[in-house]
Amino acid sequence: MPETGASPLPPLPSAPSAHSPLFRAEHFVWLTARVLEQRLFAYHFLNGGADPVEAALDAYRNEDGGYGHALEPDLRGPVSQPLHTGHALRVLDAVGRCGGQRVERVCRYLTSVSTADGALPAVRPGQRGYPAAPFIPIVDDPPSELLATGPVVGLLHRNGVWHAWLFRATDFCWRAVESLEKSHPYEIEAAVAFLDSAPDRPRAQAAADRLGRLVREHRLAALDPERLGEYPVAPGYAPGEHHFPHDFARTPQSLARPWFTDDEMARSLDFLAADQREDGGWPVRWRQWAPGTALEARPMVTIDALRTLRAHGRFVG
Repeated sequence: MPETGASPLPPLPSAPSAHSPLFRAEHFVWLTARVLEQRLFAYHFLNGGADPVEAALDAYRNEDGGYGHALEPDLRGPVSQPLHTGHALRVLDAVGRCGGQRVERVCRYLTSVSTADGALPAVRPGQRGYPAAPFIPIVDDPPSELLATGPVVGLLHRNGVWHAWLFRATDFCWRAVESLEKSHPYEIEAAVAFLDSAPDRPRAQAAADRLGRLVREHRLAALDPERLGEYPVAPGYAPGEHHFPHDFARTPQSLARPWFTDDEMARSLDFLAADQREDGGWPVRWRQWAPGTALEARPMVTIDALRTLRAHGRFVG
């Protein structure tokens, strides 16, 4: 305690200003989040370290090198799945730890679960018998999915990881991206995650330009949040599950950023900022099927919203 009459101690430099979006979100995270998201929030916004994030992530890792245990909340149960493992790589990438022996083990797991063409299915049949979202199909012979493969390949390339698995998986992503004629927002976002880090930059730029035209032609991005009724919701999505320019271009450096005018992006970011709820968190827009999954997903969405706003130069706190 300072002596009577002494000047008060200055606030910690990491403390968000009172009543800012970050201040409100911090209360929400401490109130509701899993340990992993608490430590991720601290890393991104409170000068926290990477070691505690890795320690929390280890709780989800299995002996086969993959990840399970509902790391991705819509898949419950202990078994490793490509979607869980892709989520783990995003966490490691976010804290600068996407490399070394840990990622070597992940790549061995990815090799073991790949399809005949060297890519990833979203969910393997080992999920059967454990709870899962009804909109995630579980089949005996799941096909390769750009949705599962694209973000993983992009992350590994961005971090300079080279592994035999990457060669065929990269070829699959190129074929899948360049053959897209009809798609839906999540698949386009997976394509962008691949293209933003694909080694062949001229080819990535050309593919991104074509996808941008597809997104606008098929109205996959809601360009005016005040007129959402004019934009279709993709088949199988929840009512009102629109995607916005900021969902495709999460940073100004993304190849998807030129798809949208400055005014369109500004409206999108305004909408995102205003979407923070009274409790300090952001809402989950995809279909909810169990109370626990929504509770676990909202802190993840909240951290993503704050990072997107900050990346685009918006004040968060």
